[in-house]
Amino acid sequence: MFEGKNIVITGGSSGLGLAIAKELVVRGAAVALIARNREKLEAAKAEIEKVGGKAYIYSSDVSNIEAITGTFPKIVAEIGAPDILINSAGILREGYFDKLSVETFREVIETNYFGVLNSIKAALPFIIKNRGRIVNIASVGGMMGVFGYTSYCSSKFALVGLTESLRYEVKPLGVKVHLVCPSEFDSPMTEHLNDTRTPENKAQTLTIPRYDIDAMVRDTIKGIEKGKFIIVPGLLCRLTVFGARHFPAITRMVSDFKIRRVFVNRHLL
Repeated sequence: MFEGKNIVITGGSSGLGLAIAKELVVRGAAVALIARNREKLEAAKAEIEKVGGKAYIYSSDVSNIEAITGTFPKIVAEIGAPDILINSAGILREGYFDKLSVETFREVIETNYFGVLNSIKAALPFIIKNRGRIVNIASVGGMMGVFGYTSYCSSKFALVGLTESLRYEVKPLGVKVHLVCPSEFDSPMTEHLNDTRTPENKAQTLTIPRYDIDAMVRDTIKGIEKGKFIIVPGLLCRLTVFGARHFPAITRMVSDFKIRRVFVNRHLL
C-alpha cells in the first residue's frame, strides 16, 4: 500500500508523526515532513536516514493558511503530488478551566483544528487527483471529555466532526479518510505535561495506561491497511472508547469516581 507513495506528514519532526514516518520509509514510501522548527526537522531527517530512508523537510506553520498553502507546490515540485496526507501536528495544554486564558484556547484550536483544516485545503486537489488518503490524528479526547483538557478536547471534538463530515464529501471522489484516536503515549509532549498536570487529570487519563509509541504506530498503520475509518490503537483504549460511545453514563460514573478521590475544591480554600 505504501511502496512508491508520496506521503506528507504534518508534525513530522517528533512524536507520533516522526515514528510513523520512520515506519513508512522502511515500507518504501517517500515522506515529506512539515513542522515549524527547522532544527527539529533536520534531526528528524537524520533519524530517517539511519533506518535507510529519505525525508524531504519543509519548515511551515500549519495554523497559517498562506504558509501551508505555499508549501505544497514546493513538495509537488520536489517529490510529486502527495498520495497520502497524515495530519499529526498538534499541541496539548492542560489546566483548570478558570486558569486557562482565552488565548490558550485559541492557540490550541488554531493548531489542532485549523492546522488540520488548512493542510487538507492545501493538499486536497492533489489527493483527489491521485484518489489518495487523508489521515487525521485526533485523540480519545475527541470522543470523551477529560478533566483539565477543556481546550484540548474542544479542539479534538471539532476535528472529529470535521473528519466525520469530510468523509462523506470525498468518498464519492475516491478519497479515503481515516480518523485515528490514540490515548496518551510516550512522547515529548506528554513528558512535558507530567511536570505540571493536575492530579485530577492524571487520575482520569491514566485509567488507560500510557502506551508505547511503537504500539501506536503499529495499530495505526494496520488500521489504514484494513481501510478502517475510525482507528483506536490499543485494546484497552478501544474498550474505553466503545464504553464512552455506547455506555456514556457508566463511563462518566467511573471517571467521576477517579476524580473524586483526588479532587481538591480550590474555590473553598
